[in-house]
Amino acid sequence: MSTFTVPPIHRDGWRFVALFAVVTAVLFWIWEPLGWIGVILTCWCAFFFRDPARVTPNRPGLVISPADGVVQMIQPAIPPAELGMDQRPLTRISVFMNVFDVHVNRSPVDGEVVAMAYRPGKFVNAALDKASEHNERQSIHLRAPDGLNIVVVQIAGLVARRIKCDLTSGRSLRAGERIGLIRFGSRVDVYLPAGSEVLATPGQTAIGGETLLAETGSSETGPVETVPSGLARGGI
Repeated sequence: MSTFTVPPIHRDGWRFVALFAVVTAVLFWIWEPLGWIGVILTCWCAFFFRDPARVTPNRPGLVISPADGVVQMIQPAIPPAELGMDQRPLTRISVFMNVFDVHVNRSPVDGEVVAMAYRPGKFVNAALDKASEHNERQSIHLRAPDGLNIVVVQIAGLVARRIKCDLTSGRSLRAGERIGLIRFGSRVDVYLPAGSEVLATPGQTAIGGETLLAETGSSETGPVETVPSGLARGGI
């Protein structure tokens, strides 16, 4: 017999839920039908900021999806220039999040935060290819224990107006560990090391912290272990 559970709300979402609840109370005072619309919107707000635990595959060389959403594009692209990395094209996997997806982002690999760079920009539709270049973004350079470099880029979208990244340079991360979120509807790009084998396909639905996007050349053979990222790994 299955048991329905309500996922916890990310700590950054509580003030928005409270704001929606206050507005709902005012709407009930003005006119009851408006109040019920406010109830629906408050429930949606709580749903948007949900932060479910995830079970992350745990094997060297695996690259895990950093976000929930649809794998939209897989193509060669140059990493963000502001990170100061080699400007040769790498395989980039883009995961698009709509307003109904979980928006908590997670680290795709075990590794250390080598560098971070924020760049202001536009807010065009994150589903467009040009969003990677022109939209507001937070770029993160990670170095895996095997020395390979992974880049994660949080990109604001058409209605997203806030990228939140909870990382600092030098911090050590575990795959599946929470790194931040984006409000409200957005995209996350992952740039893979040369020689990686892509496992995802365009149009595939990805689950942040669980879905395998790729394997790097350092992957080891053997069973893939899993770790509940919401428990053993802690979180932000």
